[in-house]
Amino acid sequence: MRNFRKIIPVLLGLLPALVVANSDYTKEELERWFNSDSFEPPQPTREVNDGHLEFVSPPAKKPLHHHHNNMTIFPHSLEDGWVLMEQCHTNLDKVAAAQIIFAKDRIKDIKVVSSRNMERAWVEGPSVQMANITANARLCIQAWTRALFINDDGSYSLKNGPFMRRFLDGYFPLRVSMDIRYSGTGLKPTHVLPAEQKGFEVWRKKDRIGFDAVFEGKLRTEFGFEIETL
Repeated sequence: MRNFRKIIPVLLGLLPALVVANSDYTKEELERWFNSDSFEPPQPTREVNDGHLEFVSPPAKKPLHHHHNNMTIFPHSLEDGWVLMEQCHTNLDKVAAAQIIFAKDRIKDIKVVSSRNMERAWVEGPSVQMANITANARLCIQAWTRALFINDDGSYSLKNGPFMRRFLDGYFPLRVSMDIRYSGTGLKPTHVLPAEQKGFEVWRKKDRIGFDAVFEGKLRTEFGFEIETL
């Protein structure tokens, strides 16, 4: 099998994934490879998750890549749809290169706020690129995302995803959490998709709502809101 650099397109933002190559590797084989110093891929044996959403239990021994989002809805967001996103990634895979990619028509003003245990992190178009990621790496970014949509009945939907941790044709376990803040907007939550279930826990506080999920495949979320009337 030919050599190639470990370049992992970690697609964790707001757009479909890019296809890199075909793969018949098991999750266990690729997880071991992600955390090794070898640049020679394992020998393929069988297919991994092909993108179907499946909520799973966190791995017992290995810290899971955690993708946390703070989303702030402002009064002007009700008119233009732009929401402030503050996003942090921890327990990143130890690889030579990785990228976080966003839909170019739904993202602007991306900034790398902080990075740790990686050689470099930089913004390139609608993406954040990372080089030579080592153990216990952390990356935090900030951007404006056009994620709030006005529905025909005057209600609102905050849509995000698909979130995924993808390499080749396989999708691997990922933890995604979100904290949505909407103080001063007059909004109140109406529904959440997908429905609350084991592996997708929804919480609610005053002027805040959010979720914590562990899954394989592609996760898309929708939080419904309406203007609260007195």
